[in-house]
Amino acid sequence: MSQTDLELLLRELGGWDWELCRRELPAVLPRLLSMYQESEDWTEHIRVLRILTEMFLPHISLGDLEQTFFSKVLPKTLQLYDKLMYELSSEAKGLTGQNTELRSTVRNLLQTIVQLLETLTSCVRYICTLQECVPLDSIRTLPSSVLYVIKSTFTHCKDSESVYCGHLHLISDLLQAVFKETYSLQKQLMELFDQISVGPASTEDDITDMVSVIHTVLEICSVISNMDHALHANTWKFIIKQSLKHHALLQCHLKHSDILSGLCKDTLLSFHSSLQLAEEMKMSDIQDGADLRLFQKTVKLCRFFANSLVYYTKEFLPFLSDLCSQLHQLFLQIYSKFPPSLYAPVISEVHQDEISRVFLVALDPLISQLLPFSPFMEQVLRDTSGLPAEQQLPQCLLLITIMDKLSSQPEEVQTLWNTGKRLSFLSALFQSFQQCSAELSLPVCLPEVISTGQPAVPITLYHYVCVHLCSFIASTLPSQFPHLEYALLDAVLGSSMITSLLAMDSWCFLARYGTAELCAHHCVVIAHLIKSWPNECYQVSVLGVLLKRMLFLMAPDHQQVEFAHKFLPEEVENLAVWQHVSLRALSPDLGKRVVRELCMAALAQCRRWLNSRRAWGELQPVVKEVSDEPRLQQTLCLLLHLLEFFIQALDAQLISQVFSLLSSLLRLDPPDHIRLAMLDFLSSVGKVFIPQEVQRQVVPQLSCSFASLLADQTWLIHQRALEAFRHFAEETIHEDVVPQCLNSEEIKNKVVNFMAKVKQGEETTEARIERLKQERITCDAHFLKMARELESTGEPLAKRACHPPSEEQYKSAVGTMEGAVEAVKLLLQKGSPPAWVAAKLEALHTAITILRDSVR
Repeated sequence: MSQTDLELLLRELGGWDWELCRRELPAVLPRLLSMYQESEDWTEHIRVLRILTEMFLPHISLGDLEQTFFSKVLPKTLQLYDKLMYELSSEAKGLTGQNTELRSTVRNLLQTIVQLLETLTSCVRYICTLQECVPLDSIRTLPSSVLYVIKSTFTHCKDSESVYCGHLHLISDLLQAVFKETYSLQKQLMELFDQISVGPASTEDDITDMVSVIHTVLEICSVISNMDHALHANTWKFIIKQSLKHHALLQCHLKHSDILSGLCKDTLLSFHSSLQLAEEMKMSDIQDGADLRLFQKTVKLCRFFANSLVYYTKEFLPFLSDLCSQLHQLFLQIYSKFPPSLYAPVISEVHQDEISRVFLVALDPLISQLLPFSPFMEQVLRDTSGLPAEQQLPQCLLLITIMDKLSSQPEEVQTLWNTGKRLSFLSALFQSFQQCSAELSLPVCLPEVISTGQPAVPITLYHYVCVHLCSFIASTLPSQFPHLEYALLDAVLGSSMITSLLAMDSWCFLARYGTAELCAHHCVVIAHLIKSWPNECYQVSVLGVLLKRMLFLMAPDHQQVEFAHKFLPEEVENLAVWQHVSLRALSPDLGKRVVRELCMAALAQCRRWLNSRRAWGELQPVVKEVSDEPRLQQTLCLLLHLLEFFIQALDAQLISQVFSLLSSLLRLDPPDHIRLAMLDFLSSVGKVFIPQEVQRQVVPQLSCSFASLLADQTWLIHQRALEAFRHFAEETIHEDVVPQCLNSEEIKNKVVNFMAKVKQGEETTEARIERLKQERITCDAHFLKMARELESTGEPLAKRACHPPSEEQYKSAVGTMEGAVEAVKLLLQKGSPPAWVAAKLEALHTAITILRDSVR
């Protein structure tokens, strides 16, 4: 058809009314469609498309729309659109303010795109006016074609800064019109889908097309995520709505990983945007205005995404087994950037409360509906020691949130979490708590309602975890008690002191909250454990502390008596238990009886030892062995603690011997717990008058001991030395000894500042946080290295190969022999030996001769 024929036809159609168009449709529509397919002129093309849409589309029945109109018109429309966009992108590269002809060309192209978008919108709008359920197969080509145009146009708008090479201002009005019309077209299409019918009788093609629509709209979401809040939210609303509307048909065909990933990603983007706005307002001290309104809109967008996640996961949870790591990471990343995290930006409490109240509250139901889901449990309870430092506290807080919810869950859900494949719930909580070293050291604080009806107050992380853990214990079902007891005992015996203390506090709450029989049963179990472990094990120490605390909670009338009957104090094997018990925990009558029996047992032990052949002269020199023998170390510590109480009853000679012992030990660099016991003793020396006859020996030793311990580089020893010296200086009547203990200007200044309570270089909060972060990085790297070295040895450990003894081992053994010889010499100088000594020395002489000959 020629250009003249086209003009004549278009002019003729311009005078037609509604009825005439309906009558002439069969004759004119094929001619118009042929003209539309052959046309290459954009303006002409738009004119024909508009006539087709406005004059003839309304006269085509719904059943004939796809075959008669859309399948023939829309493919050509997309060709026209692609050519327009290609031409526009090519011309835009050379756009300048001086080239008015090119500027006019670009503006005309944009105007043509606006007209095309308007025509497509009117086409979709007409379908919406049919006021009936629209079968998808009657408009099959329409959704995909319109979505293609929408996605490409939004992408062009998003990339406009780079496309127009910094000359965006020359066409910004038309580009805004393009965006606006695309927005309208998408909105109209979404309204149309509310009328589209995809029922149980739908064909495979219907399902495929519907899935394709949802996935294409999902791609549009990634394009517009930073362009407009309302558009972004409405686009996601369409995805969620259509997915839920056609749940039964589409659930096995949707790309759940893409949809869930997109939701999580956009949730985090909105959350980070709200934090950034809050941080900027904090820095600029702005409390109202445009920034505040934008912040509030962004937080509401966060809430929308949280609600969308809740709705989507509720309907499609069985299909999300492989996606639980994304949900887990979502929680961790949110909490890692929100107070009280050390890695969160500084924002005002008002903004913090709004984010918590609007967004986090909306996200909370997501955790509740994930609790019965086994894959989520396995993901959360896996070994998290390898998590980044900033996610350790979030993991702990997530577990606490889960713990608060578990008590209201059915028993099978509680069992699911308490019998995790890798870790039980409480074991995971204790492990996570152990990783929060920086937060516990600072400490960070969290809001908690302590008294009903009162506002929340900030409490330390330790207190917060302990309160929630005790609440969980109080609601634990009887069937879950074995898991609870196992986790508590495992944590008490663990290597982390702070975690062990948390477990002890929780266990003591259980003893107080539970029945008297339960408390008594636990005390008996702990006592048996103490008896079964070697005394040198650190586990015995922590179990002893726990037993000491638990006995205070045991019913005094019956349970304590029964405990004393099960672990009779007069029996030697029970002394390992009673040494950890505070007798103040017992009722007065029982306490007196136990003290009497313990004294009798101890005296009997001493008599048996004295009456045996184990004379003092047979023991190796004590001082040289303290560094290596844990039993001697323990004995010495107990002896020093006893001397604190009886120091005023010591005679001059014994005082001199004690200080000689201390001086000798300090020269051998004893372990820290020996030093701490020394300091406890030295702090009590101020109460003693040092007799004149031993002052020449004792005073130098006393001053040297204090000077050595005050100069100790271990901060704990140094701090305790300052405290002990202050106590001594305040009590002693030997004032001339005090300056002798301060043998350097540095130590003198430290002591003076300590006694004057002068703060030394106090850290700022920011500096302390950074230091704790670095300390955690260093510690984590060290523990990771240790774990790798342990793994490299293989499990189970192979039997160690026998290596030849080192020179140091020979030196140690020979030195021990020399010490024993010197000890025997001293004894012989003091008096005649027993008759058997000569024979024993002869036997030793023979043994040494054999040894000498074997090394020649």
